[in-house]
Amino acid sequence: MSKFKVDITGIDTNSLKVLTNEEMVTLFEEVKKGNELAKEEIVNGNLKLVLSIISKFRNKDMDMNDLFQVGCIGLIKAVDNFDTSYGVMFSTYAVPLILGEVKRLIRSNSSVRIARSIRDTAYRILKFKEEYSNIYGIDPTNKVIAKELGIEEYEIRDALESLQEPMSIFEPIYNDGEDTIFLLDQIGDTKKNNTDKEMLLAMRDALSKIKKRERDILVGRYIIGKTQSEIADELGVSQAQVSRIESNAMKSIRKLME
Repeated sequence: MSKFKVDITGIDTNSLKVLTNEEMVTLFEEVKKGNELAKEEIVNGNLKLVLSIISKFRNKDMDMNDLFQVGCIGLIKAVDNFDTSYGVMFSTYAVPLILGEVKRLIRSNSSVRIARSIRDTAYRILKFKEEYSNIYGIDPTNKVIAKELGIEEYEIRDALESLQEPMSIFEPIYNDGEDTIFLLDQIGDTKKNNTDKEMLLAMRDALSKIKKRERDILVGRYIIGKTQSEIADELGVSQAQVSRIESNAMKSIRKLME
């Protein structure tokens, strides 16, 4: 069975065409000239990309035809907005947009208008990551990206997230195998009529009361956007240790904010 095999009504997903990079370049040149047939060919030649993405949501109790349709919307948006002058592969740019449309259907979130400058930064990050991976065979860390592009590490996360849909308040941000912590758990309880200011003050107070290493790891994970592996390398400890410290820190924060 093909890894792209997804049951979509009226489509033989195994027979879908896949375009080469050379074909893509030629077709995008035609799109710039207003050739609608070239645009249609690009879309048809990237349907397997949509299928590969929606296949990850089989267990979401969603109709695969619906996911495919919204995924195609993301693909069409990617074709309409792709700028070849940035030197980024189309698939690198298209994946976040397709994924964003799929997640929007699942989460029922509305879109957020993002500043052009932030999207430009996202393009620069994607291009650098792609070039770095081709040369060294590994993805660059946020620290390497920030130094090369002359930006702060927290800007990397903000820029890349600008290509995606907003996070649901029911998005799980931690799971230790027992209790799942959702984003909603970190937001003020509306039943207690907490204001945003009160919630932020409570969060700041809680952060000031936990250990410095715990606080540094939470900032690294949820503000800067580092992975546990990156933090482990910086601290000279194992990823498992970072995971345990993060888990304990989250539990302490929740307890202090009750």
